[in-house]
Amino acid sequence: MRKIPLLFAVFSVFCCTSLAAQSVAFDTYFERKSLRIDFALSGNAVSQSVAVQQLREEPVWGGTVNNLIDPFNYGGYYIYVYDKASRALLYSRGFNTLFEEWRTTAQAETETQSWTNSISVPYPKSPVTVEIAAREREDMQFHTLLKTDIDPASLFIDRSPLPENKITDIQTAGDPAEKVDLLFLAEGYTAAEQDKFIADARRFTVALFDTPPFTDYRDCFNIRAVSLISEESGTDVSGKGIFKNTALNSGYYTFGIDRYLTTPDMKAVRDAVWNVPCDAVFILVNTDTYGGGGMYNFYAIGTADNERTAHVFTHEFGHSFAGLADEYFTSEVAYDNFYNLDYEPWEPNITTLVDFPSKWKDMLPTDAGKDTPGLFEGGGYVPKGIYRPADHCMMRDYAPFCPVCSKAIVQMIRFLSNRPN
Repeated sequence: MRKIPLLFAVFSVFCCTSLAAQSVAFDTYFERKSLRIDFALSGNAVSQSVAVQQLREEPVWGGTVNNLIDPFNYGGYYIYVYDKASRALLYSRGFNTLFEEWRTTAQAETETQSWTNSISVPYPKSPVTVEIAAREREDMQFHTLLKTDIDPASLFIDRSPLPENKITDIQTAGDPAEKVDLLFLAEGYTAAEQDKFIADARRFTVALFDTPPFTDYRDCFNIRAVSLISEESGTDVSGKGIFKNTALNSGYYTFGIDRYLTTPDMKAVRDAVWNVPCDAVFILVNTDTYGGGGMYNFYAIGTADNERTAHVFTHEFGHSFAGLADEYFTSEVAYDNFYNLDYEPWEPNITTLVDFPSKWKDMLPTDAGKDTPGLFEGGGYVPKGIYRPADHCMMRDYAPFCPVCSKAIVQMIRFLSNRPN
């Protein structure tokens, strides 16, 4: 496999390009709609591969049209879109998947599985080369898993419409290309419970903007609720033999952990948002049991009615929106050696000190205390060898976001909304 570590030096150069030049580039190379790529990740703890399952043309592009090259170097995977004729890099974005987490479990040591995933990019006007790369923990570099040419005029691209779900505007702040478009998706709400879903989505919106630093950036967000109808209320609790017929096939006991609530059905998630601008997804599950999950640039998920609902929501959204790592280190997890301590983790809020200057070293005060950025050992599921920036933070124990996490959130808001400050 080909290593591509030098691309990120190029990314920082692209991000310094003028706004006008990047805007012209989008309209030159892309249409304001989406190319959705459904693909399978297959493998085990030792190796993985990618295969395209389906291509879809969808009518809306809700992402930024100004910042097309991802500067963050976040995620376990990257997708790159190159102009086929000139080989110029036109678009890139990092993301995580549930399959990536599964590969670190004991099950992956003895089994090989295939998981369906989905990601959308701007719809190209001319043939492009699409590349999907994975970060390998042995060297923390990205290696190419798949490279394929795509002709936007191909008859093999599915252009059929999907069912249109009811969409309720919770907050409209402006042009989707200039805002963060956050979608709440209904999971485990029956037809008779759709009013409850809208009320829950409104309540979660209040919780988001009651939480700094989001409080100061409300004008950067469009928020919508997508009403999906489930045949039954709630979600699967497989460890207790409970299974429900729901729209997005969610459930607890992911990787055997009772509180870990996710859905592996990315196709159902993408089908739900096919005709609405989307930068971030939160799946709102109609149950009161504690639990949730979040994967960077994929989705976050949480329950509607637990007493800690608001905190779980902002914690999981920190994962999916800003690439923040868990800072706790004593709770049960299914992962085996999730981080390689010989390398610096990519998440902005944890460090192995291998490359601490790239993290928050410049934010350290001369007299570090509990309320200022510092170095506190323990994080990323392990008590030794990984350090977090605060004793208490939303990413550890639902305290307010620390300055390091807040900075990462603000950087992502500015990147997606094109807000300068």
